[in-house]
Amino acid sequence: MEIKEHIRNCLATLTPRKVQDGYKREAAVLMPIFKAGAEYRMLLTRRTEEVETHKGQISFPGGMREEKETLLETALRETFEEIGIGDGRIEPLGRFHDYVSITKYRVTPFVGFVRTPFETKRQVAEVAEILHVPFSVFLDPTKLRVEWNRHPGREPDVYFYSFGNHEIWGLTARIIKDFFEFLDLKP
Repeated sequence: MEIKEHIRNCLATLTPRKVQDGYKREAAVLMPIFKAGAEYRMLLTRRTEEVETHKGQISFPGGMREEKETLLETALRETFEEIGIGDGRIEPLGRFHDYVSITKYRVTPFVGFVRTPFETKRQVAEVAEILHVPFSVFLDPTKLRVEWNRHPGREPDVYFYSFGNHEIWGLTARIIKDFFEFLDLKP
């Protein structure tokens, strides 16, 4: 079975954890995956130093929910705004668990398969770089580092993935770690 179908089937059986309280606003992100040659990859962005929060950090495309918009529509709109991939190129595969960010936003991730070939066009004020990270990075235990978070009221473990000279950490790394554990893929 192709990984794309495995992801779709796994997400179809998932009852996503939905955060009901403890957040100020709603946000949604897209976990864009695509196949390059024989290898699956995840598309991530490195934020600029000019954005309001999470300067320079690696994240999924996404942002705040607008009025009358579904969370999936938010994820797709933000993906188009940030990296120029329209929803006509994205096949939604399903919703994953909700998370609460350190800024107290409820973040709802959706997984989408990006049909190739595709072009990206980064929103220069928000996105410094677009990364195409092979799944093998997330399946390699030597690429994952865990640190204990000493801040009360926050998740106790902070995850870090190494990708070249980049470090994927925080909520993005937590979502990725949970997602790949859920999929139970083998390297």
